[in-house]
Amino acid sequence: MRHRRRGRKLGRNQSHREALQRNLARSLILHRRIKTTLGKAKEVIPFASKLITLAKKDTIANRRRAASVLSGDRAIVKKLFTEVAPGFSDRNGGYIRLIKLPVGRLGDNAPQAFLELVTKEAEEQPAAEKMTAKERRAARKAERKARRKEEKKKEQLPKQESPPPK
Repeated sequence: MRHRRRGRKLGRNQSHREALQRNLARSLILHRRIKTTLGKAKEVIPFASKLITLAKKDTIANRRRAASVLSGDRAIVKKLFTEVAPGFSDRNGGYIRLIKLPVGRLGDNAPQAFLELVTKEAEEQPAAEKMTAKERRAARKAERKARRKEEKKKEQLPKQESPPPK
């Protein structure tokens, strides 16, 4: 039985899983958005979130810890501490967004997902873009109804004849 057993095995041994998590976290930091399978995405979210939380305090000790976790890649560590973490200084978690894709992977139909770092621009969207699907449908329906009403008014107006040319 798997009582209280955390994590997914992902068909790999422990060292391969750890390497996979490191590589996915590095790609996420580097590209800010990656596409992967749903299981891998769910596994890497806590791993990458802990790295971002660590990077919010820029100390030598934290840089060394991040470097040891990310296999000593200095460029990635520098980007994590200088570009990524300062954007989350006022946020206490929820740094990564998981977006499930409707179509599975070509070949084995494995469920796919996007992992992306949350940005302030995405949070500060206008209210119209934050509507639920039900609200968007209702708004479109009202818009169509208003358009039809205007067209009907135009049809009912008497046609004005233009004066003859001189």
